[in-house]
Amino acid sequence: MDRRIVMVMLVLMTVFIGFSIIIPVMPELVKSIDPGRAEYHNALMLSLYSLVSFVLSPVWGKLSDRIGRRPVILTGVLGFSVSFLLFGLASGHLPLMYAARLLGGLFSGAVVSVIVAYVADITTPEQRTRGMGLVGMSIGIGFTFGPGIGGALSRFSLETPFFAASALSALLFATAFFTLRESLPPERRGAKAKRTSRWAAFAGPLKYLYVLAFFVTFSLAGIESTLQWFGMERFDVTPQQFGIMFFICGLVGAIVQGGVVRRLIKPRREPAWIAAGLLISAAGFFLLVTSHELWTATVYLAIFGVGNALVRPCVTSLITQKTKVEQGVASGLSSSMDSLGRIAGPVIGAVLFRIELTLPLIAGGLLSIAALLLLERFRTLDRREEAGTRPIV
Repeated sequence: MDRRIVMVMLVLMTVFIGFSIIIPVMPELVKSIDPGRAEYHNALMLSLYSLVSFVLSPVWGKLSDRIGRRPVILTGVLGFSVSFLLFGLASGHLPLMYAARLLGGLFSGAVVSVIVAYVADITTPEQRTRGMGLVGMSIGIGFTFGPGIGGALSRFSLETPFFAASALSALLFATAFFTLRESLPPERRGAKAKRTSRWAAFAGPLKYLYVLAFFVTFSLAGIESTLQWFGMERFDVTPQQFGIMFFICGLVGAIVQGGVVRRLIKPRREPAWIAAGLLISAAGFFLLVTSHELWTATVYLAIFGVGNALVRPCVTSLITQKTKVEQGVASGLSSSMDSLGRIAGPVIGAVLFRIELTLPLIAGGLLSIAALLLLERFRTLDRREEAGTRPIV
């Protein structure tokens, strides 16, 4: 495997470990400062990170087109390290915690968007799908291990996970500084290539798949921001226990993606597996509503993880197969829908939780079922489109 691919995979894993390492510990931190509105602060910090990243990612991308990928990626990694150091030092001071999350979103946008461009630079069209698959795998690994690491380090103090993420990012910056090579030749820098808006992909039957993807991310982000509060109310869950819960969920999802998705799912069979995944996800949500113990909540969250692991890669595969625009434009819209789900999900989840602690779970289950209608609409229109373009024999 190309060393440059290995390096950017390590960078992505670090960023997404850092993103998810806060999930088990941030609720306890904000609760100690403002217990009456802790759920809202937790949700807003999660949403702020995703919002800033969503808005500024195109800016970082254009800057990397002008000055090169390497300096932008290095700036992002170093800034990410500073943001976690600031969050660890800001414990007990809400404005500084918000500032740290804003910085984290700012610099994560530099890393993620530009690494996608970096991988496109160093791969041929034939290799690009595999390269983007490795990008997705790196993000998934980060999300899988982040909560578990955060929960384990919280045994020392609630600030320890942030200092650890800062130190890891600083070490990665030093390594990348000496080993990461530039991918964009000088003659291509500053070239004003014609760009197609990512929203151009939102057309035809595929628009229903994009909305479905938004529903899936929205409900996942809602459960990430509220499930710990639910566990604290129902069975006094600790940050360490919650980190283990999400680690198991992520591990089960990784096994499903590596085993079932890669080995059993054949082209053109994706819609059936998406439907199965949505039903399993809905079952996980509704079962969690009934949970009053740590072990049952862990099992039910793992069931949700199985469904989520079936849906996401199959949706991505279908979009890749069916899109009528460039793959980069299609993947850009997929990333946008994912970001919008992560912006809206935590805030709306917190509002629902304050009304009734099970409402975010019930809403997630209902959205999973509603997504089945979007899937059926996509299948109907896609069949009509194929029939209309099929030559008459």
